[in-house]
Amino acid sequence: MNLQERAGDEGLTHFAFAPPRTTPVIRHLPPLPELLGGRYRLDSLLGVGGMGAVYRARDLLREQYGDPAPQIAIKVLNDDFAEYSDANALLYGEFALTVRLRHPHIVRLYGFEIDHDSERAFITLELLRGPTLDALLCDRPEGLDWTELQEVALPLLDALQFTHANGVLHGDLKPSNVILTDSGLRLFDFGLGQPCEDLLPGLPRLSRGRFNAWTVRYASVELLEEGLLTPAGDLYACACVLYELATGKHPYRRLSAKQARSLQIEPERPAAMPTVAWQVLRKALEIDPARRQQDLGEWRAAWQPTAAAAQPWWQRLLTRST
Repeated sequence: MNLQERAGDEGLTHFAFAPPRTTPVIRHLPPLPELLGGRYRLDSLLGVGGMGAVYRARDLLREQYGDPAPQIAIKVLNDDFAEYSDANALLYGEFALTVRLRHPHIVRLYGFEIDHDSERAFITLELLRGPTLDALLCDRPEGLDWTELQEVALPLLDALQFTHANGVLHGDLKPSNVILTDSGLRLFDFGLGQPCEDLLPGLPRLSRGRFNAWTVRYASVELLEEGLLTPAGDLYACACVLYELATGKHPYRRLSAKQARSLQIEPERPAAMPTVAWQVLRKALEIDPARRQQDLGEWRAAWQPTAAAAQPWWQRLLTRST
Protein backbone atom coordinates (compact mmCIF):
# COMPACT_ATOMS: atom_id res chain seq x y z
CA MET A 1 0.00 0.00 0.00
CA ASN A 2 1.50 3.38 -1.01
CA LEU A 3 1.42 6.52 1.13
CA GLN A 4 -1.67 7.98 -0.53
CA GLU A 5 -3.61 4.72 -0.12
CA ARG A 6 -2.51 4.43 3.48
CA ALA A 7 -3.53 8.06 4.14
CA GLY A 8 -6.97 7.40 2.70
CA ASP A 9 -7.29 4.20 4.67
CA GLU A 10 -6.52 6.09 7.90
CA GLY A 11 -8.95 8.91 7.13
CA LEU A 12 -6.18 11.41 6.44
CA THR A 13 -6.29 14.12 3.81
CA HIS A 14 -4.33 14.41 0.58
CA PHE A 15 -3.33 18.03 1.19
CA ALA A 16 -2.06 17.39 4.68
CA PHE A 17 -0.41 14.03 4.19
CA ALA A 18 0.57 13.65 0.53
CA PRO A 19 4.32 13.02 0.02
CA PRO A 20 6.24 16.12 -1.12
CA ARG A 21 6.77 14.73 -4.64
CA THR A 22 3.02 14.33 -5.21
CA THR A 23 1.31 17.12 -7.12
CA PRO A 24 -1.72 18.22 -5.06
CA VAL A 25 -5.11 18.45 -6.71
CA ILE A 26 -5.93 22.13 -7.22
CA ARG A 27 -9.43 23.51 -7.82
CA HIS A 28 -9.89 26.74 -9.72
CA LEU A 29 -12.34 28.63 -7.55
CA PRO A 30 -14.21 31.84 -8.31
CA PRO A 31 -13.61 34.85 -6.03
CA LEU A 32 -15.21 34.72 -2.60
CA PRO A 33 -18.80 36.01 -3.07
CA GLU A 34 -20.30 38.72 -0.90
CA LEU A 35 -23.31 36.47 -0.18
CA LEU A 36 -22.60 32.97 1.16
CA GLY A 37 -25.17 30.21 1.18
CA GLY A 38 -27.86 32.65 0.09
CA ARG A 39 -28.05 33.82 3.70
CA TYR A 40 -24.87 35.44 5.00
CA ARG A 41 -23.75 38.82 3.60
CA LEU A 42 -20.09 39.68 4.21
CA ASP A 43 -19.66 43.23 5.53
CA SER A 44 -15.98 43.67 6.37
CA LEU A 45 -12.73 41.78 6.94
CA LEU A 46 -11.91 41.38 10.63
CA GLY A 47 -8.60 39.54 10.43
CA VAL A 48 -6.36 37.20 8.46
CA GLY A 49 -4.35 34.31 9.88
CA GLY A 50 -1.97 31.68 8.54
CA MET A 51 -4.75 29.59 7.02
CA GLY A 52 -7.99 31.55 7.17
CA ALA A 53 -9.74 34.89 7.15
CA VAL A 54 -12.57 36.07 9.39
CA TYR A 55 -15.30 38.44 8.23
CA ARG A 56 -18.01 40.39 9.96
CA ALA A 57 -21.31 39.35 8.36
CA ARG A 58 -25.07 39.70 8.65
CA ASP A 59 -27.38 36.72 8.89
CA LEU A 60 -30.16 37.79 6.53
CA LEU A 61 -32.55 35.18 7.90
CA ARG A 62 -32.23 36.58 11.41
CA GLU A 63 -32.58 40.06 9.98
CA GLN A 64 -35.73 39.07 8.09
CA TYR A 65 -37.37 37.88 11.29
CA GLY A 66 -36.48 41.00 13.22
CA ASP A 67 -33.55 39.74 15.28
CA PRO A 68 -31.99 42.91 16.78
CA ALA A 69 -28.49 41.38 16.57
CA PRO A 70 -28.11 39.63 13.19
CA GLN A 71 -24.35 40.23 13.09
CA ILE A 72 -22.09 37.17 13.20
CA ALA A 73 -18.55 36.27 12.17
CA ILE A 74 -17.66 33.95 9.31
CA LYS A 75 -14.38 32.10 8.85
CA VAL A 76 -13.20 30.93 5.44
CA LEU A 77 -9.91 29.52 4.23
CA ASN A 78 -7.45 31.80 2.47
CA ASP A 79 -7.39 31.41 -1.30
CA ASP A 80 -4.03 29.60 -1.13
CA PHE A 81 -5.65 26.81 0.90
CA ALA A 82 -9.22 26.90 -0.36
CA GLU A 83 -8.08 25.76 -3.80
CA TYR A 84 -6.89 22.38 -2.53
CA SER A 85 -9.30 19.54 -3.13
CA ASP A 86 -9.60 18.59 0.54
CA ALA A 87 -9.60 22.11 1.99
CA ASN A 88 -13.24 21.87 3.04
CA ALA A 89 -12.45 18.75 5.06
CA LEU A 90 -9.68 20.57 6.88
CA LEU A 91 -11.96 23.46 7.81
CA TYR A 92 -14.56 20.96 8.97
CA GLY A 93 -11.89 19.47 11.24
CA GLU A 94 -11.52 22.81 13.00
CA PHE A 95 -15.29 23.08 13.35
CA ALA A 96 -15.67 19.54 14.72
CA LEU A 97 -13.01 20.17 17.37
CA THR A 98 -14.20 23.58 18.53
CA VAL A 99 -17.97 23.01 18.50
CA ARG A 100 -17.52 20.35 21.19
CA LEU A 101 -15.93 22.84 23.57
CA ARG A 102 -18.85 24.50 25.33
CA HIS A 103 -17.13 26.83 27.76
CA PRO A 104 -17.65 30.52 28.65
CA HIS A 105 -14.05 31.35 27.71
CA ILE A 106 -13.91 29.54 24.36
CA VAL A 107 -15.35 30.97 21.16
CA ARG A 108 -18.84 29.68 20.29
CA LEU A 109 -19.31 28.21 16.84
CA TYR A 110 -22.76 28.05 15.22
CA GLY A 111 -22.39 25.91 12.12
CA PHE A 112 -20.37 24.58 9.20
CA GLU A 113 -21.72 25.16 5.71
CA ILE A 114 -20.69 25.08 2.05
CA ASP A 115 -21.63 27.71 -0.49
CA HIS A 116 -22.41 25.49 -3.46
CA ASP A 117 -21.94 28.15 -6.15
CA SER A 118 -18.38 28.99 -5.08
CA GLU A 119 -17.62 25.57 -3.48
CA ARG A 120 -16.31 27.44 -0.43
CA ALA A 121 -16.71 25.98 3.04
CA PHE A 122 -17.23 28.38 5.92
CA ILE A 123 -17.81 28.41 9.66
CA THR A 124 -20.36 30.69 11.32
CA LEU A 125 -19.46 31.83 14.82
CA GLU A 126 -20.13 34.47 17.41
CA LEU A 127 -18.96 37.98 16.61
CA LEU A 128 -16.32 38.94 19.17
CA ARG A 129 -15.81 42.62 20.02
CA GLY A 130 -12.82 43.82 21.99
CA PRO A 131 -9.01 43.92 21.94
CA THR A 132 -6.90 40.84 21.36
CA LEU A 133 -3.94 40.37 23.66
CA ASP A 134 -1.49 41.52 21.00
CA ALA A 135 -3.45 44.78 20.69
CA LEU A 136 -3.43 45.07 24.48
CA LEU A 137 0.36 44.70 24.51
CA CYS A 138 0.64 47.57 22.04
CA ASP A 139 -1.33 49.76 24.46
CA ARG A 140 0.51 48.45 27.53
CA PRO A 141 4.13 47.98 26.38
CA GLU A 142 5.39 47.68 29.96
CA GLY A 143 2.94 44.87 30.72
CA LEU A 144 0.13 44.53 33.25
CA ASP A 145 0.31 44.76 37.00
CA TRP A 146 -0.12 41.53 38.97
CA THR A 147 -3.83 41.85 39.76
CA GLU A 148 -4.64 42.78 36.15
CA LEU A 149 -2.60 39.82 34.93
CA GLN A 150 -4.47 37.44 37.23
CA GLU A 151 -7.82 38.54 35.79
CA VAL A 152 -6.59 37.62 32.29
CA ALA A 153 -4.65 34.50 33.26
CA LEU A 154 -7.34 32.67 35.24
CA PRO A 155 -9.98 32.49 32.48
CA LEU A 156 -7.29 31.60 29.94
CA LEU A 157 -6.02 28.76 32.14
CA ASP A 158 -9.61 27.62 32.68
CA ALA A 159 -10.22 27.54 28.93
CA LEU A 160 -7.03 25.59 28.28
CA GLN A 161 -7.72 23.14 31.11
CA PHE A 162 -11.23 22.50 29.75
CA THR A 163 -9.86 22.06 26.22
CA HIS A 164 -7.37 19.41 27.34
CA ALA A 165 -9.88 17.67 29.59
CA ASN A 166 -12.10 17.22 26.53
CA GLY A 167 -9.35 15.69 24.42
CA VAL A 168 -8.44 18.72 22.29
CA LEU A 169 -5.05 20.42 21.80
CA HIS A 170 -5.06 24.04 20.63
CA GLY A 171 -1.74 24.02 18.79
CA ASP A 172 -1.36 27.77 18.20
CA LEU A 173 -1.89 29.65 21.45
CA LYS A 174 -0.59 33.21 21.05
CA PRO A 175 -1.72 36.76 21.94
CA SER A 176 -3.66 37.28 18.71
CA ASN A 177 -5.78 34.18 19.43
CA VAL A 178 -7.11 35.49 22.75
CA ILE A 179 -9.62 38.35 22.91
CA LEU A 180 -11.03 40.40 25.80
CA THR A 181 -14.73 41.05 25.23
CA ASP A 182 -17.47 42.75 27.23
CA SER A 183 -18.72 39.26 28.16
CA GLY A 184 -15.31 37.87 29.14
CA LEU A 185 -12.13 36.42 27.70
CA ARG A 186 -12.35 34.07 24.69
CA LEU A 187 -9.77 31.65 23.35
CA PHE A 188 -10.30 31.12 19.62
CA ASP A 189 -8.79 29.80 16.35
CA PHE A 190 -8.33 26.05 16.72
CA GLY A 191 -7.30 25.79 13.06
CA LEU A 192 -3.96 24.18 13.95
CA GLY A 193 -5.40 22.08 16.77
CA GLN A 194 -5.93 18.37 16.86
CA PRO A 195 -7.83 15.79 18.91
CA CYS A 196 -6.15 13.30 21.20
CA GLU A 197 -5.78 9.81 19.75
CA ASP A 198 -9.08 8.37 20.97
CA LEU A 199 -11.22 11.40 20.03
CA LEU A 200 -12.76 11.69 16.54
CA PRO A 201 -10.41 9.09 15.00
CA GLY A 202 -11.72 9.70 11.46
CA LEU A 203 -11.21 13.45 11.56
CA PRO A 204 -8.76 14.87 8.96
CA ARG A 205 -5.54 16.09 10.59
CA LEU A 206 -2.78 18.39 9.46
CA SER A 207 0.65 16.88 8.88
CA ARG A 208 2.93 19.03 11.02
CA GLY A 209 5.95 17.74 9.16
CA ARG A 210 4.63 19.44 5.98
CA PHE A 211 2.72 22.39 7.34
CA ASN A 212 4.14 24.90 9.80
CA ALA A 213 1.83 27.89 9.99
CA TRP A 214 2.17 28.20 13.77
CA THR A 215 3.98 31.24 15.22
CA VAL A 216 7.52 30.06 15.92
CA ARG A 217 8.21 32.10 19.05
CA TYR A 218 5.28 30.45 20.87
CA ALA A 219 5.93 26.93 19.57
CA SER A 220 7.46 24.31 21.87
CA VAL A 221 10.73 22.66 20.95
CA GLU A 222 9.00 19.30 20.42
CA LEU A 223 6.64 20.90 17.91
CA LEU A 224 9.51 22.58 16.06
CA GLU A 225 11.75 19.52 15.97
CA GLU A 226 9.30 16.63 15.69
CA GLY A 227 6.01 18.18 14.59
CA LEU A 228 4.62 16.84 17.86
CA LEU A 229 1.69 18.66 19.43
CA THR A 230 1.23 17.87 23.14
CA PRO A 231 -0.61 19.30 26.16
CA ALA A 232 2.78 20.41 27.50
CA GLY A 233 3.36 22.30 24.25
CA ASP A 234 0.14 24.23 24.79
CA LEU A 235 1.34 25.05 28.31
CA TYR A 236 4.64 26.36 26.96
CA ALA A 237 2.79 28.68 24.57
CA CYS A 238 0.47 29.85 27.34
CA ALA A 239 3.46 30.56 29.60
CA CYS A 240 5.10 32.67 26.88
CA VAL A 241 1.88 34.66 26.47
CA LEU A 242 1.45 35.30 30.20
CA TYR A 243 5.10 36.23 30.65
CA GLU A 244 4.73 38.72 27.82
CA LEU A 245 1.63 40.19 29.47
CA ALA A 246 3.53 40.49 32.76
CA THR A 247 6.59 42.25 31.35
CA GLY A 248 5.78 43.49 27.85
CA LYS A 249 8.60 41.27 26.60
CA HIS A 250 8.81 37.73 25.24
CA PRO A 251 10.64 35.45 27.74
CA TYR A 252 13.18 34.38 25.11
CA ARG A 253 13.66 37.70 23.25
CA ARG A 254 11.13 36.64 20.57
CA LEU A 255 13.41 33.77 19.57
CA SER A 256 12.31 30.20 18.94
CA ALA A 257 12.65 27.57 21.64
CA LYS A 258 15.49 25.98 19.67
CA GLN A 259 17.38 29.26 19.48
CA ALA A 260 16.74 29.99 23.16
CA ARG A 261 18.10 26.57 24.10
CA SER A 262 21.20 27.08 21.97
CA LEU A 263 21.88 30.51 23.52
CA GLN A 264 20.98 29.26 27.03
CA ILE A 265 18.71 32.23 27.66
CA GLU A 266 17.30 32.44 31.17
CA PRO A 267 14.01 34.37 31.58
CA GLU A 268 14.09 37.01 34.32
CA ARG A 269 11.47 37.02 37.03
CA PRO A 270 8.81 39.73 36.51
CA ALA A 271 9.28 42.32 39.23
CA ALA A 272 5.73 42.35 40.61
CA MET A 273 5.08 38.61 40.42
CA PRO A 274 4.89 36.70 43.73
CA THR A 275 7.53 34.00 44.25
CA VAL A 276 5.15 31.03 44.16
CA ALA A 277 3.47 32.29 41.00
CA TRP A 278 6.85 32.80 39.31
CA GLN A 279 8.03 29.31 40.25
CA VAL A 280 5.07 27.76 38.44
CA LEU A 281 5.41 30.04 35.42
CA ARG A 282 9.16 29.41 35.17
CA LYS A 283 8.52 25.67 35.16
CA ALA A 284 5.98 26.09 32.35
CA LEU A 285 8.62 28.00 30.36
CA GLU A 286 11.05 25.09 30.42
CA ILE A 287 12.40 24.29 26.97
CA ASP A 288 12.83 20.62 27.86
CA PRO A 289 9.33 19.06 27.90
CA ALA A 290 10.44 16.50 30.50
CA ARG A 291 11.06 19.35 32.98
CA ARG A 292 8.08 21.50 32.00
CA GLN A 293 5.04 22.20 34.14
CA GLN A 294 2.33 19.64 33.32
CA ASP A 295 -0.44 20.42 35.81
CA LEU A 296 -2.78 23.26 34.91
CA GLY A 297 -4.62 22.80 38.20
CA GLU A 298 -1.44 23.52 40.17
CA TRP A 299 -0.74 26.53 37.97
CA ARG A 300 -4.23 27.87 38.47
CA ALA A 301 -4.07 27.42 42.24
CA ALA A 302 -0.77 29.34 42.42
CA TRP A 303 -2.24 32.23 40.43
CA GLN A 304 -5.67 32.35 42.09
CA PRO A 305 -6.46 35.82 43.51
CA THR A 306 -7.46 36.04 47.15
CA ALA A 307 -10.62 37.95 46.21
CA ALA A 308 -12.18 37.92 42.76
CA ALA A 309 -13.21 41.26 41.27
CA ALA A 310 -16.90 41.72 40.54
CA GLN A 311 -16.00 42.64 36.96
CA PRO A 312 -12.64 42.21 35.16
CA TRP A 313 -10.78 45.47 34.66
CA TRP A 314 -11.03 45.42 30.85
CA GLN A 315 -14.81 45.00 31.00
CA ARG A 316 -15.03 48.21 32.99
CA LEU A 317 -12.97 49.98 30.30
CA LEU A 318 -15.07 48.56 27.47
CA THR A 319 -18.27 49.60 29.25
CA ARG A 320 -17.02 53.20 29.61
CA SER A 321 -15.99 53.34 25.93
CA THR A 322 -19.46 52.34 24.60
